[in-house]
Amino acid sequence: MIDIHTHILPGIDDGAANWSDAINMARAAVAEGITTIIATPHHANGRYHNTALEVIDHVRHMNEQLKGMGVPLTIQSGQEIRLHHDLIDAWLRKELLPLADSSYILIELPSSNIPKKIVEFIHELHVMKLKPIIAHPERNAEIVKDPDRLAQLIEIGAFAQVTTHSLLGDFGRQIERAAWSLCRSGLIHIVSSDAHHVERRGFRLGETYEVIRERMGQPWENYFQDNARRIIEDLPFGSMPKDNPSSVGVIQRLRSFFR
Repeated sequence: MIDIHTHILPGIDDGAANWSDAINMARAAVAEGITTIIATPHHANGRYHNTALEVIDHVRHMNEQLKGMGVPLTIQSGQEIRLHHDLIDAWLRKELLPLADSSYILIELPSSNIPKKIVEFIHELHVMKLKPIIAHPERNAEIVKDPDRLAQLIEIGAFAQVTTHSLLGDFGRQIERAAWSLCRSGLIHIVSSDAHHVERRGFRLGETYEVIRERMGQPWENYFQDNARRIIEDLPFGSMPKDNPSSVGVIQRLRSFFR
């Protein structure tokens, strides 16, 4: 398995606090069957500012540590980039990283709203040949209230990633219901852990894929897993399973669910 959104690098954000935490997370990932992790520390969220060169150096050092300890896990570089007014210029200054040297870039929205200029940002990122993935939209209050907003962003070229803990109910019933509804409506392209700590917020990726297979069917599990691989290989996402509803159906079902 491949996990494209994690906070495994030690001591640089609210994820692994030190090397002991980071190594424990790495071993837990391997025990679950995860072979590749993209490290995505917070960037420009008002508290953390992990620039590209800093992240690349941390990733290199961690891969050296894992190799020396015989832990069969590969760490790739990335960032969880808070959408901010300076994002495009920051990319041009080479402060930002895509996921695993691909054309995909992980974008975090504020928890309470969707910034007014997001459509402009998505358009500019596409001009720059970048593919924005919106991290955990099921935890954005505006999307929970009006999921049409996420459908509109996907229609203009964004993608979306749901968190394992949301699907498993760890963030509460409302977020769990929103996460499953967005998945079933074809508005989610990637599943990942957003792991921060082995005990408090681990991976649970294998467990989540099992639940997806039970509730949505094997084709959807395959679809989500294959898209994670496609990020690593910098390929376009695959086609959704044939039972995916039309875009009109998506909007109608979501409006009915959240009304």
